[in-house]
Amino acid sequence: MNVIETKGLSKRYRSTWALRDFTMAIPAGHVAALVGPNGAGKTTLLNLVVGLAAPSVGTVTVLGGEPAGSPAALDDIAFVAQDAPLYKNLPVADMLRLTSYLNRRFDDGYARERLSELGIPLKRKAGKLSGGQQAQLALTLALARRPRLLVLDEPLANLDPLARHDFMATVLAAAAETGEGEVGGMSVVLSSHVLAELERVADYLILVSGGQVQVVGEVDGLLARHRVLTGPAGAADRIARRLPVVYVRRAGAQAHLLVRTSGPDEPVPPGWEAHPVSLEELVLSYLREPGAAALPGPARTQKAEPMEVTR
Repeated sequence: MNVIETKGLSKRYRSTWALRDFTMAIPAGHVAALVGPNGAGKTTLLNLVVGLAAPSVGTVTVLGGEPAGSPAALDDIAFVAQDAPLYKNLPVADMLRLTSYLNRRFDDGYARERLSELGIPLKRKAGKLSGGQQAQLALTLALARRPRLLVLDEPLANLDPLARHDFMATVLAAAAETGEGEVGGMSVVLSSHVLAELERVADYLILVSGGQVQVVGEVDGLLARHRVLTGPAGAADRIARRLPVVYVRRAGAQAHLLVRTSGPDEPVPPGWEAHPVSLEELVLSYLREPGAAALPGPARTQKAEPMEVTR
């Protein structure tokens, strides 16, 4: 089952296209990282997924085919926006009651227990909490709805390193808890610029640029199909003509090439060394070269053309 699937999805705001022909799928059971530069269309995509916006062209479905924004979909999706939207003048206890009244499913006992473990007082106004506590409160309200899909739009942007770590630990624990032995356990889609955190938690990647899908697939598979070649800078152009190169970085007499491969057994050119690529290296290379196309993912077929780029 795909928790999110888009086909030819496009969204226009007046004369500006935020998304164009956006086609991809995210299978259930993943913590999926949505990555891209500012203005790439990430927030627009998430707003379409949770029903806060309607497509201009194309379709977006969730949870195995439910139309995005439909009552059946909304019951099983929880959304935490970047600014952790809370009624700042309401005490935490009133935020729990309000969220309970507005949703058909809300685990009040879970929410209170979790807030107690975090040391967040129920009597304190939401606006008086620290940034990390506000983010944890917003996350608790979302998780207490027991969603099948948790959508997080830049939840780490305003948090310090410790708060970011604690926030993501909670997300991972909740995903693992609902995924073990439970049909339709929770999937997570997380938009963030904090690549170090994403590398630690994500097992699925969607990289967008210019309103279109650039890379999509399971992280392990994408990393296995890319490698870094290190060798003489003078031979970089020749290698780039033979192999599908995503990005070239020259440093003095050496060149570092991120290349796509058919697998770990693909031969290494003579005089060159091959090194595994990290998720951060992969993402940054594709962000630097937005015209590069990834190897095909499970829901998108793309032709990988050899290319030569120089930095």
